[in-house]
Amino acid sequence: MAEKHVVVQGAQCMCKFGTSPDKLKVLTNTDEFVNDKDASKKSIASTVDIGATFEKNMFGSCSKLNNKPCNAVVSAWSDFYEDITLKNGGKILLEDSKATCPIGGKDCISIVQHGQKAEPSTENKNNANENVQSQLNPMDVPEELSQTSQEQVIDS
Repeated sequence: MAEKHVVVQGAQCMCKFGTSPDKLKVLTNTDEFVNDKDASKKSIASTVDIGATFEKNMFGSCSKLNNKPCNAVVSAWSDFYEDITLKNGGKILLEDSKATCPIGGKDCISIVQHGQKAEPSTENKNNANENVQSQLNPMDVPEELSQTSQEQVIDS
């Protein structure tokens, strides 16, 4: 089984009956974070994030409502990670989790992007293989070469 990303604050969601995406707002979890070195922005989304839990609470025009404005409301989530329960009592949402809306029906809302983003830190740089990094980014001079260059400048 392939690994799946955990869904976090700011994940892009889309309803199959809507015309535009909306971002998930995690309103129920203030204690557990992932992909956030400061543990302040990327709270984990869970099955208790129901109701009006999006930034705009709409996915544009709803084809189920004759293209009238959508009023996104989540009544339930499916395909979540069942082995862990968060402090808020919810189960962790995964990138292939789906939401049910009373208008669109079961599993009409899907997650387009899980919300996690790479956030490199000094620790990542310190743990990186210098040879690989210098090949990926030739402008990043390995430390031993940088020190040699500095010594040559000082000696001249």
